[in-house]
Amino acid sequence: MAIHDGHRDRIRQRYLRDGLDGFEEHEALEMLLYNCIPRKDTNDLAHRLINEFGSLSLVMSATPEQLKKVHGVGDVVANYLPFINDFQRFLFTKRKEADCKALLSLEECGEYLLPRFLGLRNEAVYMVCLDSKCKILGCKFLGEGSVNSASVPIRRIVEQALNMNASTVILAHNHPSGVALPSGEDVQTTRVLATALHAVDILLADHFVFSDTEFISMRISNYFTDEDILSGL
Repeated sequence: MAIHDGHRDRIRQRYLRDGLDGFEEHEALEMLLYNCIPRKDTNDLAHRLINEFGSLSLVMSATPEQLKKVHGVGDVVANYLPFINDFQRFLFTKRKEADCKALLSLEECGEYLLPRFLGLRNEAVYMVCLDSKCKILGCKFLGEGSVNSASVPIRRIVEQALNMNASTVILAHNHPSGVALPSGEDVQTTRVLATALHAVDILLADHFVFSDTEFISMRISNYFTDEDILSGL
């Protein structure tokens, strides 16, 4: 017990002196585990977790069910590590909201939305509503699943945009285990939605697809154009 206490104290003093920059991944995870394993050695568990998932990033993105398959992981650890991941996404999102009150370019839109998808394990769909001066009226979570799924109907998107008095809408969804490229269904749904919004005088300015820290603008990449909207395609 005293050996572990001394080791923990050395790790903490090293962090206070030098920060995390010189830490190996297992050492950073070991120190993080101190918060939910008060007295036991966490070095072996940190190694097991990283060996099982392949990296610290993948450990932090794992679900509680996946984590509990690793020897030594109980409910406390299995719930704590995903919370850290979710809290980080929450914090980055709130910082971006505090710093950004208007979106004046498509690039700014992508950067504004990016924190909402960091480390997200499931597909999710968000919509940003802007007024006529591109000020942010709100960012709405539309639901889990693909943008093409029944859980995110086009009618509900249009109704929410109208309720917020939006002049412009930005749509975004993620591909958690894929690449930031829209599928054929993504493109078709985007064109149908753009046409539906155009009918009530709301512009669908863009639809972003995210994967990890990468994203693609469907507008900039010419997956849909104003001609598509006007032609009703």
